[in-house]
Amino acid sequence: MKLYALLPATLLLAACATTPGYLTTYPLVEHPSTNANGRVRFLVMHYTSSNFASSLQTLSEPSDDGDDVSAHYLLPEEGDPSYGERALKVYQLVPENRRAWHAGLSRWENRQNLNDQSIGIEIVNRARCHAVEGTEPLCFFPDFSTTQLQLLLKLSQDILVRNPDITPTSVVGHSDIAPTRKTDPGPRFPWQWLAQHGVGAWYEDDTVLKHYRAVQGNTDNIALLQRALRAYGYDIKDDGASDADMASYIRAFQMHFRPWEINGQATATTTATALALVEKYYPTKLPQVLQPTTP
Repeated sequence: MKLYALLPATLLLAACATTPGYLTTYPLVEHPSTNANGRVRFLVMHYTSSNFASSLQTLSEPSDDGDDVSAHYLLPEEGDPSYGERALKVYQLVPENRRAWHAGLSRWENRQNLNDQSIGIEIVNRARCHAVEGTEPLCFFPDFSTTQLQLLLKLSQDILVRNPDITPTSVVGHSDIAPTRKTDPGPRFPWQWLAQHGVGAWYEDDTVLKHYRAVQGNTDNIALLQRALRAYGYDIKDDGASDADMASYIRAFQMHFRPWEINGQATATTTATALALVEKYYPTKLPQVLQPTTP
């Protein structure tokens, strides 16, 4: 009697053991398909504009106004009295397989609402911008510390290993994917150094020089630069953008790739840099960028 009484429970446990994580006990066969890719396609860099304690609270607790934000990771800053630890540590706030609320209204490479497809890293850095009537905001961008950046590099490299669908051109700043709203991670962020260590994109100087010689002396590079930025990933419509929006796109690009030349203007050097990036990462798009044909 005892044996028969135990039999149903034994069978149930055996069935459950073959389908971990499932609520029912139906037969399950795993037959992996090659026709799939990762859901995570982008790595987005931010700065917090506030100290560690304030950033941690903002990114992990509900806000009073209901405008809740989060990120997958938060990196403290050295010398921050609100941190309270001697060594910098990576704080994971949201698992990588869950959706964090860090990108907002955003577009890159014809994709929108990048929260659904990205991992966000918030870096404690008290950059700030002040509105000035009748002109551009006045911004201050402190340096990132060496220790902080080394921690960021290790974290980013690990993220790329875990998420191989994130390509070099898909490692972006918040200002790249929302250029009319955001300035982070700012012109002090070391994009070139990260790219040299396998995180993100950068151009070849000789290729920039080649394109600079071709466009130098042009009286108007705006249409060419628009096509190049669109081909690289920026959300510029086929019919262009308003003057104010276009200046924001150019400044975002310059903060990323020409931080010593942030003027929002389609200069020959900025245009040549955009062309060099298209040639390196999207070579099949370059002919249409240089010589557009009407459909």
